[in-house]
Amino acid sequence: MIKKVLFILCFVSFSSVFSQEKSVNELVASPNPFLSTTTISFNSTNKQKVLISVKNVLGKTVYFKKVTAYKGNNKLPFKRNDLSSGMYIYAIKTNKEIISKRFVIK
Repeated sequence: MIKKVLFILCFVSFSSVFSQEKSVNELVASPNPFLSTTTISFNSTNKQKVLISVKNVLGKTVYFKKVTAYKGNNKLPFKRNDLSSGMYIYAIKTNKEIISKRFVIK
């Protein structure tokens, strides 16, 4: 009987760890590719601080900003400024996760 209780307890513990819902999703840059500006949008399940970064293909961070994400859809304009044409990786980091995608500057 004790083995069954321990098994059920362990199963419930592991299930809750692996089934945690993501706090940020639907990350999109539009338009992509772009010439001068794009909008990075994402959905947040709650109000939270997030870190938005853009890296070049060599891994060097070329843009870094801390923002407050609000529950629901969030939009952040991104200007090319002095970045050269090419592919970049943009990411959103929360306390629990990192989501990243690519965009192209023409």
